[in-house]
Amino acid sequence: MRRVLVTGGSSGLGAAVVTAAAKEGWRPYVLDRRPPAEGVPWTECDLADTRAAEEATRAAAASLGGLDAVVAAAGMDVPGRLADVPADTWERVIAVDLLATAAVVRAALPALEQVHGTVVTVASTLGVKAVSDATAYCAAKFGVVGFTRALAAELAGSVDVTLLVPGGMRTAFFDERDERYRPGADAVLNDPASVAGAVMFALNQPPGCVVRELVVCADQETSYP
Repeated sequence: MRRVLVTGGSSGLGAAVVTAAAKEGWRPYVLDRRPPAEGVPWTECDLADTRAAEEATRAAAASLGGLDAVVAAAGMDVPGRLADVPADTWERVIAVDLLATAAVVRAALPALEQVHGTVVTVASTLGVKAVSDATAYCAAKFGVVGFTRALAAELAGSVDVTLLVPGGMRTAFFDERDERYRPGADAVLNDPASVAGAVMFALNQPPGCVVRELVVCADQETSYP
């Protein structure tokens, strides 16, 4: 049974990946601050604490007897103008969305290299297109794009690396935002289960074949290109 570590696997895209992986016979393991679906093994972890994220990743790999894949799905955003978003909040977005991605992958590499495993990072359409009032999120997701492309070059031949660029999805991601930063009633958002299907497509590629980048969004996505 193949083993996949999913960050942010208790909600949104991460939870959809956990469900899809389990249906296909994978054994998912979650790192999150909240418990995942019943029966899914997990470790409580604030991913903004990157050293804790590394430790939790190594512990997960040990408990599973190794890792075949990592899906770094955890993400957050607090939109607002740079001068209005508190510095600690702004930096937490960077930590969760970018620094934790690197920390988890770094800690998982020894296990992944043993089996020629796969890393899937999660950027955003706002990782290739910048908009106002999203300096932290755009900085983090543009960083995920650069990090992943460099990582793919670095690990070619030993670990497969896929960059996922999703558009907006129907998740709780927008729930705690001010009304002005929420999608309108007419917004076209994608089903996270559909995006999870794209993740599984990348994870299920045969040896010697890798999906380098995937852009997955609703057919009327406004933030891409």
